[in-house]
Amino acid sequence: MSLIQLFKNVYPYVKPYRWLVFFTLLLTLIGSLTAQVNAWVLRYTVDQIAFLLEQHKALQEGLSILMTISIILVAKEIINSFIQFGQKYYGEKLRIYVSRDLAQTVVEKILTYKLAFFTSGGNQPGKLQTRIDRGIESITRLVQNFFIDILPLFANSIVALIMMFNANFYVGLVGLCIVPVYFYLSITQANKMSGSRRNIKNLRENKSNGILNILESITVIKSFIREDIEAEKQLDLQNDLTGTQMKVRKISFLFDGLKSFVEQIGVVLIIILTAYLVLTGQMTIGAIMFHIMLFNNVSAPIRQLHRIYDQMNDALIYSESFFDILKADHETEPSGKYKAQKVIGKFELKNVNFTYPGNKERTLFNINMEILPGKSTALVGLSGAGKSTLINLLDKFYEPDSGEIRLDGIPLDEYDTTFLRDHIGLVLQKNHIFNGTIEENIRYGNPDATFEEVVDAAKKSYIHDQIMTLPNQYETSALALSGGQQQKIAIARMFLKNPPIIFLDEPTASLDAISTEQIKNSLDAIKKDRTVITISHSISQIIDSHCIYVMKDGYIVESGTHDEIYHLNGTYKEIFDAMARSLNIDKIKRTTENL
Repeated sequence: MSLIQLFKNVYPYVKPYRWLVFFTLLLTLIGSLTAQVNAWVLRYTVDQIAFLLEQHKALQEGLSILMTISIILVAKEIINSFIQFGQKYYGEKLRIYVSRDLAQTVVEKILTYKLAFFTSGGNQPGKLQTRIDRGIESITRLVQNFFIDILPLFANSIVALIMMFNANFYVGLVGLCIVPVYFYLSITQANKMSGSRRNIKNLRENKSNGILNILESITVIKSFIREDIEAEKQLDLQNDLTGTQMKVRKISFLFDGLKSFVEQIGVVLIIILTAYLVLTGQMTIGAIMFHIMLFNNVSAPIRQLHRIYDQMNDALIYSESFFDILKADHETEPSGKYKAQKVIGKFELKNVNFTYPGNKERTLFNINMEILPGKSTALVGLSGAGKSTLINLLDKFYEPDSGEIRLDGIPLDEYDTTFLRDHIGLVLQKNHIFNGTIEENIRYGNPDATFEEVVDAAKKSYIHDQIMTLPNQYETSALALSGGQQQKIAIARMFLKNPPIIFLDEPTASLDAISTEQIKNSLDAIKKDRTVITISHSISQIIDSHCIYVMKDGYIVESGTHDEIYHLNGTYKEIFDAMARSLNIDKIKRTTENL
């Protein structure tokens, strides 16, 4: 991303605060003029004192000069104090507002992206977080410093250079000639460091993602005693990052030395030239100090170029990936406009094929199935058979590569996505619990529900009695609950949502036997007159289904009722018998018979 592109991207976020920009520019203009006062005062003072000495006049005659310059300098400092306060305050205010707007915009934007965006293209949570945080930080810091540091410095430099030319063309020319040399060195420095800075960005993303993975996997790491291995991985990343950072600093220090040398050459030339002009009678002694101070104002922003370029390069590098996220319009979830007056719940899939984005191998092959409304349908198969993928398609998390999915006779892609998901309840094997109270987590199923409805949903999921034993009851943090209790909270959400279509993906996998029986009874009650699709390795969850579809390696290989497909002596019988053996059904049967 070029600097012009960056400003074009940032402009819409700065435009609403143009009055802040106007006041800052006005203060900058005034500040650039007051910054030259010292040079004028110094020249005036030196020349007047030299004149008094030539006239052999005493201190008393010079008191008026001292009083005048004292008043001017004190007044200038008072004015500068207000100007600097205004520049810093308005610059900081602009940074905070732009930062807020950028952060809110990117959050609202990524919430509209389809699930494929988060599962492909290197968009892991840790990397996304780094891109967003560093992008906003570098962009807003550049905006702030532009008005607080960069703009005032360059305004001062331009005004000082004009004054140098106005005082003496040749001295001004010397000052002007130093500037392009300094700029050339700064640009060369930036180009040499750009590749390394991009590497630093990637390494920081990998490091952030690695730390996030450690935090998410800490239980597994400790159980396998793999702390040393994980620490070694992070050390390798840190060493790569440190090496690249040192390379950048080495280049930076080298060019900083060259630029300092060029600047001092400029000072020497100014001194020699002005001294010559004084000796030839073309310039007063005070003009020597006048031009040196003006050149100092010209070179001040040049001395800051390395820092400015550092900030600009950071902004260019991180803003590139940040605005890539912000402008990934092709990743926005597709949505039709159709909204049915009533959702019946009949799904029809014809010749559906699907491949996950970024994958080469297809996941689903030629899927043909019919899910009847008001009936319970089970998907059975070994892990990786494609069962959860099928539910992802029915919930419009992904779109099929080919084929057609219809709901109540209407193509699924014509449905308004929000409307569709509002009529679907989804309970996963591992449901996310938000940082909040139990009540807030249950209410996620219906934000407008009353507290009584929340309690009723908790009772249906058999979690109410356990909640009431907690010190803060429904105000207890949901993160403090056990895995099984959190699963019941997720199921309570679904009861509160009360949709006509329900997808159950291993809904009782985290529950104990008694809780499983309780939830099964609740689910059996809510299944009445609803379209229910269940994925489960539990015999009790699938055996009573009206229709069972058996999947293997992405294909549907068998379908029918339990009795029909069990006697086919195929995949279903193999899976079912394995389930029965894992439960030790024969021993359970003998035990119950003895009772």
